[in-house]
Formats: sequence, C-alpha cells, structure tokens
Amino acid sequence: MPYASSLSTHNDPGVAVAEALGEIIDKLGPSPDLTLLFVSGAFTARVEDLTHAVKEILSPGTLLGSTAVSVVSGENEIEEQTAISIFAGNFDGTAAPVRLGDDVPTVDLWTAGQERFAEPHTLILLADPFSFQTELAISSWRSLFPDLQIIGGLASAGNAPGVNRLVLDDQIFDSGAVGVLIGGPVKVTSLVSQGCRPIGSPLIVTKSDGNLLYELAGQAALSRLQEVITELSDDERSLAASGLHVGRVIDEHRSDFSRGDFLIRAVLGADQKSGVVAVGDQMPVGSTIQFQVRDADSAHEDLDLLTSSISPGDGALLFTCNGRGENIFDTPHHDARALAPLVASNALSGMFCAGEIGPVGPHSFLHGFTASAAIFHD
Repeated sequence: MPYASSLSTHNDPGVAVAEALGEIIDKLGPSPDLTLLFVSGAFTARVEDLTHAVKEILSPGTLLGSTAVSVVSGENEIEEQTAISIFAGNFDGTAAPVRLGDDVPTVDLWTAGQERFAEPHTLILLADPFSFQTELAISSWRSLFPDLQIIGGLASAGNAPGVNRLVLDDQIFDSGAVGVLIGGPVKVTSLVSQGCRPIGSPLIVTKSDGNLLYELAGQAALSRLQEVITELSDDERSLAASGLHVGRVIDEHRSDFSRGDFLIRAVLGADQKSGVVAVGDQMPVGSTIQFQVRDADSAHEDLDLLTSSISPGDGALLFTCNGRGENIFDTPHHDARALAPLVASNALSGMFCAGEIGPVGPHSFLHGFTASAAIFHD
C-alpha cells in the first residue's frame, strides 16, 4: 500500500503524535518519501515539538506541514478541535522541497525544480495568507512551468500575521510558503469543486475595464444581469440575492461549457446609473461568462458530479474551505466522505483553508469556498 493517513484527537500532544505515527508505520513502515502534517486546535502551539517527533520517529524524505482551524483524515472532518492528521506516501517519482519567501519567488521555484528534474508536473503548496502573494506567485510561474499544476491551500489557524505556522523538513516558518515539487511517473489528478451552478446563458464580454463589466453581448452589463434574475425561480432569486457569483470560461476553445470550465468569482456590486457590474477578477473583452449561484445543494451536486468522473486512486490530499463543512452542509464530514471512497483504505488527509489552490482548465488559481484535491495514482 503506497499511501496512508492517520488521525489522533488525544489531548496530550505526545500521545497524539505517537498514535498518529504508529498508525503510519504500521501501514507503510518508516521513511516514506513524502509526509504531510496538519495540526489544529491547542496543538498549533506545539508545532515545533510535533515536527521534531515526526522527523525523529518517521524519518520522512520530505516533511511538509501547516496549522489549520480544522483537519481532515479519511472520512472525517475534525472541525475546530485539537487534532493531528498525517499523510505519508511512497511513490515512484521525485519530490523536491521548496521554501518560498514573502516576495514573488519565481527564481526560487525554478532553481528547486532544476536541481532535481527538468519538468515537475505538480506543486503541492501551503502558504500563509497574510504574507504570501499567492495569486501573483501562481500567475508568475506559468511562463516557467506552463504545464505545472498547483494544488494546496492557505493556512487557517490564525486570523492575524505571524500566527500561522508552516513546516518544511525540520524548519518552522510564520510567513511565506512551503511546498514540494513532484515529478517522475507518479500521476497526480486534480479535483476542484467550486460549489456553484450556472444560471441564465453564457454571455460574451463586449466592454470591460479590469474587473468592471460595462457590456455583455452588446448590452449594459447590469441590464443583462437583471434579465437573468427576472427569469429565475423564487428560490434561485433568493440565492442570487444572498450571494451572486460569475464564472469566466478558461478554455474558450470548447464548443460548450459545463461547471468545471468556469473560474468562479464574486459579484461585488453594480451601479444603477452607469449599468456597470463589478466582479472579483479581471474580465477581458471577448471572455465568455455566466452568472452563478451557490448553496449547499449546489455544492453537493457539484462535488458529486466531479468525483463520479475521476478514476480511483491510491491516496489523496484535500484542501477545503473553512466556510464549508458544517457551516453550510446539514451533515458533518461532507467533503471527506465524498472523496475518501476514491482512494484505497481511506488514505486521505488535509485541512480547512483560508483559500484553496487548484487548476481550472490548463491553469491553476487561488479560490474561495472550494474543495481542491490532489489524487495520487501509482
């Protein structure tokens, strides 16, 4: 069995890490190629001790970790409790650890990759939301690594700078980002569930300026939006009133568009006088967009559709938004229980994030209210 996950919710950190490591060693043995450590609750203050224990007892090839408000293990989402979740794997590939500073670390990533292999295909990235310019970094890497998929999330244990902790091997950081570049024959499939469903019809942006939509299909943007809202059912109109979104098609070469083809961003507001609609990202002229709504049913349906189209794997990492879980779903463990059956022996770990990273079409983006996953196939 190439991958394994473990969990402990014991309130004593020494007992908890021993339990979690013991389970990994029973399944994999010592010295896995890659290990990820996710820590929540009171244990976020004990990250240094926990990291030392993992390094000493497990001796992983590369250790990556983050603090989080909640963690995931197998079919369980341990929300806002003290817990340790560990993921470990032995795979037929190459892994190169990467430490990324607070600036845009293009050169650092390039150097780390070239030291180990010419063409890494996946970057698992854990970042601090207060100090690391994640969106800018991801966009800057596209020219150097056009085929690189980036999957991960932003640390969520702290709501202020310097509170989160990131782990890379035996080092602990309170800013920047850490990651591991993966190359070689191991296959990593991405899943990004943005939890929205489209309303109305796709529209072409005919006039815009940055994130301001002036015209859609030759008509004032707000007028087009009002037409869409008028055609909705009462329930859908209520959803739109509580939080309207817009999806921008990433691959314009497709003849038709489904949920996975849109990059979802929030509708920020509109001006009645000018008819301009402001959204949470740039919308270039010529882009195809479609308005979207989001609720628990839409999020459930979206994840169900995506998981049903993915081949089962051997292990997985899940990065889900801290606004999901029991904040939106009627039942606990929603995202974990949708994804865990796709991997052998529930070898799934992860965390609740302050922002999730994953590909839409050929490019990776930073998302919100999303479940993003890396599924490993040996």
